[in-house]
Amino acid sequence: MKFARRWFAFDKRKAELDAELDSHLRMAIADRVARGESETEARAAAQRELGNVPLSKDVTREAWGWLFLERLGQDLRYALRQMRRAPGFAAAVIGTLALGIGAAAAMFTVVDHVLLQPVQYRDARRLVDLNESDGKSDNGWNVPWLDLQQWIQQSHSFEQIAFSTGMGGRNYLEGPTSSFEVDGNAVSSNLFAMLGVQPELGRAFTPEPPRYGATQNAGLLLLSDAVWRQAYGADKSVLGRSVKINDTAFTIIGVMPPAFKYPATSQLDSQVWSAVQLGDHDKGRDWNSDRYNVVARLRPGVPLATATAEMQTIQKRVVTAYTDPDEKRDYGQVAVRRYGDSLVGADLRKALLALLAAAGLLWLIAAVNVTNLLLARSTARQREIAMRGALGASRWRVVQQMLVEGLVLSGIAATLGAALAFTSVNLLAHELTQQLPVRIPAAPNAWILTALLALTVISALMSTSWPAFMSVRAPIEPALRQGGLQAGTGRRHHRMRGALVSIEIAMSLTLLVACGLLLRTINSLRHVPLGYRTDHIVVAHLNIPRFRFTGKDMLQVLYQPLLERAQHLPGVQTAGLISEVPLAKTFNIQLTLRMNGNDIAAGLKTVSPTLQQIFGFRMLAGRFFSTDDSPTSQPVVVVNPAFAHLYAPNKHDPNSILGTSVWSLQKDQPLHVVGVIDNVHQKSVAEPAEPEVEVCLCQITPKESIYQVSTMAMDLAVRTERPTSQVIPEIRDILRQGSPELAGATITTMDQIVEDSYGSQRLAAHLLEIFGFSALLLCVAGLYGLLAYVVTQRTREMGVRIALGAGRANLLWLVLRQAGVMLLIGVAAGSALAFASARLINGFLYGVKAHDGWTLALAAVLLFSSGMLAAYLPARRASRVNPMEALRSE
Repeated sequence: MKFARRWFAFDKRKAELDAELDSHLRMAIADRVARGESETEARAAAQRELGNVPLSKDVTREAWGWLFLERLGQDLRYALRQMRRAPGFAAAVIGTLALGIGAAAAMFTVVDHVLLQPVQYRDARRLVDLNESDGKSDNGWNVPWLDLQQWIQQSHSFEQIAFSTGMGGRNYLEGPTSSFEVDGNAVSSNLFAMLGVQPELGRAFTPEPPRYGATQNAGLLLLSDAVWRQAYGADKSVLGRSVKINDTAFTIIGVMPPAFKYPATSQLDSQVWSAVQLGDHDKGRDWNSDRYNVVARLRPGVPLATATAEMQTIQKRVVTAYTDPDEKRDYGQVAVRRYGDSLVGADLRKALLALLAAAGLLWLIAAVNVTNLLLARSTARQREIAMRGALGASRWRVVQQMLVEGLVLSGIAATLGAALAFTSVNLLAHELTQQLPVRIPAAPNAWILTALLALTVISALMSTSWPAFMSVRAPIEPALRQGGLQAGTGRRHHRMRGALVSIEIAMSLTLLVACGLLLRTINSLRHVPLGYRTDHIVVAHLNIPRFRFTGKDMLQVLYQPLLERAQHLPGVQTAGLISEVPLAKTFNIQLTLRMNGNDIAAGLKTVSPTLQQIFGFRMLAGRFFSTDDSPTSQPVVVVNPAFAHLYAPNKHDPNSILGTSVWSLQKDQPLHVVGVIDNVHQKSVAEPAEPEVEVCLCQITPKESIYQVSTMAMDLAVRTERPTSQVIPEIRDILRQGSPELAGATITTMDQIVEDSYGSQRLAAHLLEIFGFSALLLCVAGLYGLLAYVVTQRTREMGVRIALGAGRANLLWLVLRQAGVMLLIGVAAGSALAFASARLINGFLYGVKAHDGWTLALAAVLLFSSGMLAAYLPARRASRVNPMEALRSE
């Protein structure tokens, strides 16, 4: 309001100044007329006495201190008039900058949510993640209560230590109208206060020290905003109601804010939290005891290194309670990491930074292109700028006007770029969700808006400053002469524009090489033999509601009926169950045991006998499971060559593992190896097969020790002759018949699972395809624009050359040679830049070297040929100049 009052007061003072000067002029004229002069003579003489009225006004207003605002308004209006006068030029500048700013903003959005601000908790930089570790690997172990208790009692580096654990397997909330899966966690009563978050509705858990038999928070539940809306329609009277999770009753006491998630990496928005209840399961340190995720808040001013050193000292005392040497080694240290850093692996961090650098490079290319356009524009406006200087405008005044024009163009481009960025994030949502630990909302926040503002200002300054200063430094007199600029000034501008185009070419080649390397990587991955078929296979990931099958044989009650219904669907050839289909990353089971005095580590999969018919696995020796394998027959397993090579009695003959005993499902029931199945890629196409043991689902009963872990999750695989779009609804119907909760199972195709497994390579390839194509487009457009401008400027020269006998082919070669020189310089510089930066994407590559000569050569040829094609159009126009018209126009 104060600013507005001062601004309107300024306008009033301007009007008063104009009125005063006009009054002085009228009085002087009247005085001279009274002395006998004519009105015309009197007016002329009075104006001479009064002097330069506009200059007097400027000096007076400058003394008031508000002239800069008036000039800014003038410059804004002038910039808008310039856009209306040359809409094609404005569209080219805005479109180019929007492309660069959009790419940079999109990648910054991802980096901001994953690396800079992965969590929205209070003062998140002071939150740390604590795990027991052997000090060698990045992965730590969750912590038993007895160890955690010692940390709480002995540490001084933390304000608070909080902890949490899962509520057990898959959790289903039985709402008023339906049941659905939720991410359930039991948390310590101080967790939310430590994170700095309070319920939006209701209250949090009552603060109490963790102790055995605590009952204040027993049976209480907090809901996430998503659960509150999905199950209760955002009904505020939900507090105090009873709700069941896995058939256990809880009382709802609060609803958390809409954006809150804990753990931050949960893939479900539907979350619920109960309070940790310490009991007998917390009185030991073995794997039968509960283990907790631990988060702590550093005291103000305590560095991470100090807290780490203190925890190592404490852990040396804690680990003395372990008697097993292996456990002492595995739990001998404490890994202390920033909570945000613990969510993102080192490889992903490097990948995102590399892609951010690529997006920044595209933005630089766009800024250089716009600088080139504005240089050409300033050259064309040199006469106008010289006229302003001749009329008294200072150099800084002209520079300010051109900077304001650049800011207007950049501001509009930034608005379009932001829309482009958030649209891109939405379009890539599937790939981002598959590869990133947190979800990326396509919406701005303070950091993203700040980055957009910075990109807008920097883009305007980068692209406008150079043309502006070059323009005001040009001599005024030659520009005012009929005929335009000095030849020297034109040549200087031309060299600068040529150098900028070469820089564009170099940066574009770098992006094209990176794109080519990743495309070759994807091609190599697609040609890797998987060891199984993927066509016509539909896969349903079953989220088993275990509470519905407590005390029941899931094979007889759930799995066998599901298989029978699936096999009787029209067009279905066969159906089978497996604990995890290859490459799915849904439910990985690791087996650790001893065989023949050796420690064995291998993956464990539970499969049905029909699986070989579905996937077409090749048997290298022995047999696969059959319908004769039952709970009453000899327990058998099938292994892969990776397992056989490690644990076969005869290392030179992996098939010698046939008939050996691996381990026992029950006492006196050893599992015998009856087959060796060909290696398949389980986790990634780029990674070799790992040792694996497959157990027949038909032989597992509730009596076996592995029953709980091996049947808690399953993938239903169906081979069908019909289109998958027709089969999927029918599969969903039979799942609903098995259990209502299964209706929400994720159903996809095996081809899509393989495609998703390419993961970071595919995401990086998609992004670099966009960046590389955009860079090539900008580069070609920049080269075409420069040559088209040069041909226009040299029309008279071309006419003289033809009049003096030059052939049209010579003129064509003249322009193409100029383009070729710029392209060769750019390709040479770009090759060196691509060679130096290739190591940034080395971790993405498979089947191709980072410094692959063929990829560099193909990218260079593509860029050179595209550039020469772009140069041909203005070159052809130059060769067709009519000498008479060219000379007459001058």
